[in-house]
Amino acid sequence: MSTSTLTSKNTIQEWLDHSVGGPILRGVLARGGQTEEELRPARQLSLRALVEIGQGRFPQELVDMLVKEANDGVIPAEETEETSAPTANARFSGKTVIVSGAGSGIGRATARRIINEGGRVIAVDVASDRLDDLATASPDGSVVTVQADITSAEGRDAILTAVGGRVDGLANVAGIMDGMTPLHETEDELWQRVFAVNVDGTFALSRAVLPAMLAHGRGAIVNVASEASLRGNAAGTAYTASKHAVVGITKSSAFFYGPSGIRTNAVAPGPTATGIEGRMSSPFARERLSPFMALIPPVVDADQMAASITWLLSDDSANVNGIILASDGGWSVQ
Repeated sequence: MSTSTLTSKNTIQEWLDHSVGGPILRGVLARGGQTEEELRPARQLSLRALVEIGQGRFPQELVDMLVKEANDGVIPAEETEETSAPTANARFSGKTVIVSGAGSGIGRATARRIINEGGRVIAVDVASDRLDDLATASPDGSVVTVQADITSAEGRDAILTAVGGRVDGLANVAGIMDGMTPLHETEDELWQRVFAVNVDGTFALSRAVLPAMLAHGRGAIVNVASEASLRGNAAGTAYTASKHAVVGITKSSAFFYGPSGIRTNAVAPGPTATGIEGRMSSPFARERLSPFMALIPPVVDADQMAASITWLLSDDSANVNGIILASDGGWSVQ
């Protein structure tokens, strides 16, 4: 890529440092009432990552406009060249892996890595359009899409039907946040909704696939916990409690099913560029959490988190069972 060419694959920092792109990006931010300082935690991400994490505030059309404006009205060839996650080998050749939350963020990145390494993915999400995009961009036969709510029996039945036999792995990625809401402001509906997806969904989908894994005598389950499963100052009460529960499910499953050839581990992500809403809805929470949030490491893209998840799903981690892998840029050591 030429040093004079800017595309959405360039990092936000590279855009800000560019003599042409910098003023353009700062102008767009200013019109939206933002400053470049607000992008500081995400400066090492690509510009296109803002589409994923912007919650509609930074749509693809705006990225396309920025690229075109930075290149004298022309979309450079580099912009349309496809990039994919690096493939070390065919670790998932002949294997079928269920990935929940596969329509976006960490789930989609995980599904793509498994596909790129020869696996068949049962891609599960509540949003069918995102699943269609994944299937269209993947080789024939490598993806079976299932639009399903993992908290419902009907959804889980649809997933097992799509598997059609042996299941080698399960990545429980689907999850929701809680607006950083503290205990005294947490309403019943919020508590129940967070636990339904983060805990009940993980519990029920794992329970549904375990009989097939037990019959086969092997399998790997990876649950997505969170930095909030390791500490109390990373999220609100409902989310923190739910991810601690995920750790409990992980450790209990590792103990019970390890002798049967089934490994269960969890990844505790740090700040990651996904579409999950991470706003603070409570002034009380903002005042208490803000000093700690200022210490978080830089945001990484979903592919880096998917690398940790697929390692735990693969035979590369054959001797690893019951761990909570902090993939957080060192946040957990603070």
